Amino acid sequence: MSSFTTPQDWTGPSSDSVDEQLGDVVTGTTVDDAGEFDAVLVGEPYDGGVVSREGAAEGPTTLRESLAAVKSHHFDAGPLRDIGDVGDVAIPDGSVATVQHAVREAAASVHDSDALPVFLGGDNSLTFANVAPLLEDASVGVVNFDAHLDVREFGERPTSGTPYRQLYDAGLDGYACVGARHFETSSAYHDFVRERDGEIVTAEEVADDPLQAVDRALSALDGVDRLYCSVDIDVLDAPYCGSSAPTPGGLTPRELFRLVRLVASDDRLAGFEVVECAPPLDTDGRTVDAAARTIAHFLAGWNA
Repeated sequence: MSSFTTPQDWTGPSSDSVDEQLGDVVTGTTVDDAGEFDAVLVGEPYDGGVVSREGAAEGPTTLRESLAAVKSHHFDAGPLRDIGDVGDVAIPDGSVATVQHAVREAAASVHDSDALPVFLGGDNSLTFANVAPLLEDASVGVVNFDAHLDVREFGERPTSGTPYRQLYDAGLDGYACVGARHFETSSAYHDFVRERDGEIVTAEEVADDPLQAVDRALSALDGVDRLYCSVDIDVLDAPYCGSSAPTPGGLTPRELFRLVRLVASDDRLAGFEVVECAPPLDTDGRTVDAAARTIAHFLAGWNA
């Protein structure tokens, strides 16, 4: 089994004794004991597969710091509870493929528990490793909140642009991208997804009708047994987006929060991730804070 670092000690920074924060709720644990929790955080500090600018390796640590200060209460779902943290996956030296193999083993061990895995990226190349274990015993579909389709061909090595091409090759049964941007992908990659009956919902269509956007994505995945939700933080509009590839015309944080809550309410959910959050590329922590709250909103929707 792949090794994990020791989880951090969690505590909420507020001095108000009744001001409960996620730092007061999350508890460090081990993979063996992960089943005692409803959901567990799994850090993946790696950015060796990024196509452009690095920085996502610092995501897990900074996301935890931001999460610790997030209040635990959601007005509709109530307070978040029963969240564990198994620490970070120990990332080996070597190629992207070597890292994917190691992370895949680690992800499989978390999927084998009764807890919902919440992966803290790290770059998008590890999406393949996080989802691949699910393909071994069920039909699987992915809802991908992303500016890009990430189905690039891979030659010498996988990258953050290839995970869904790899997953299709491994037997992925369904794919829906929500928040895709015009002029951010090639016709060949658009055609690749469409030829496999994948769904593409643009950022403009999300703005027009968020409920219909989610309905289209989930309807495209009606036939799968298990559902995985991935958030590449570059789905957010550029002013909110400290990532390797920010672009204008994306979602607002409020739109993303609502969308992930809706997807999280699907009872087929088998995993969730936030990837490509790169603190060194952030401005005033706005992307990290938006990503941390995206995780909280997802957990609220899942617990509702």
